[in-house]
Amino acid sequence: MNITVKDLLDAGVHFGHQLRRWNPKSKPYVFDNRHGISIIDLEKTYDLLEGASKAIEEIISQGKQILLVGTKRQAEEPIRQLAAATNMPFCVNRWMGGTLTNFQTVSTSLTKYKSFLRMEEDGSLDKMHGKEIAAIKRQMSRMQRNFEGLLNLQGIPGALFVIDSHNEAIAVAEANRLKIPVIALVDSNSDPSILSHPIPGNDDSTKSISIIVDVVLDAIQTGASKRVEAPTKRKDITPITQEPDFVDQEGEPEVTLPEGYDENDFDEKKESVSEIKDEVKEVAKTEVVKEDKVALDSAESESKPKEEK
Repeated sequence: MNITVKDLLDAGVHFGHQLRRWNPKSKPYVFDNRHGISIIDLEKTYDLLEGASKAIEEIISQGKQILLVGTKRQAEEPIRQLAAATNMPFCVNRWMGGTLTNFQTVSTSLTKYKSFLRMEEDGSLDKMHGKEIAAIKRQMSRMQRNFEGLLNLQGIPGALFVIDSHNEAIAVAEANRLKIPVIALVDSNSDPSILSHPIPGNDDSTKSISIIVDVVLDAIQTGASKRVEAPTKRKDITPITQEPDFVDQEGEPEVTLPEGYDENDFDEKKESVSEIKDEVKEVAKTEVVKEDKVALDSAESESKPKEEK
């Protein structure tokens, strides 16, 4: 990561909620309680943020998507900027119940919304009757509010990045039901035990949210650079055959003969083999000549007219 604990301190990540609103399960990440406010341990926040960053890199390197969720006012703009920089799906208006657990129905609605957008672009929507256009426009405005950042969602995401898991309890519950990893910035009023990668910190400050989003942005970009593409086979490239190692050596390889053999023995064997080959060739020639002569005699005998009795 390109940040330090001091950067987290300057951004106010250590400020938690009031004591009357704290969740007892967040106690391991609370450093102290001062003036009625919980102070978060930034050393633990830094370690957990580093672990979450590595998990994001791993998920992105596998070619999966991360759904960015932040519907509270302070998180809307940082999430939009993060989604625009990484081309990831996001949700900043309202989390629709069943977005993950009932994804088949949601994908059907997304397909319908995309068809409406195409009709609006090519001008076919304007060719309809006035009442039909008004009905479609009302439906599109509602879909725009619900599906604004989900148009490029390709199936179930590989993980969820959430700002304020307490506020996005329905999204976290759906992800846990489908066993989808949840990476979330959690304050002292949230339950970090239900998250796979909790990041303890102030989730009410735009500055605090922005520094965490910057780390997530770097992790996504690093993971995208690690994606391995499958090698493509090209037919126009011929493989190069590698010469044996002894060809490049000076001189010929040294060969040792077994006991009882001499180099002259091999020369004699070579001569005898060549003589046998010559004899075989001569025999083959004579056999071919005989076969041609027999075929010629039979053809002449058939061409002569038969003698009358």
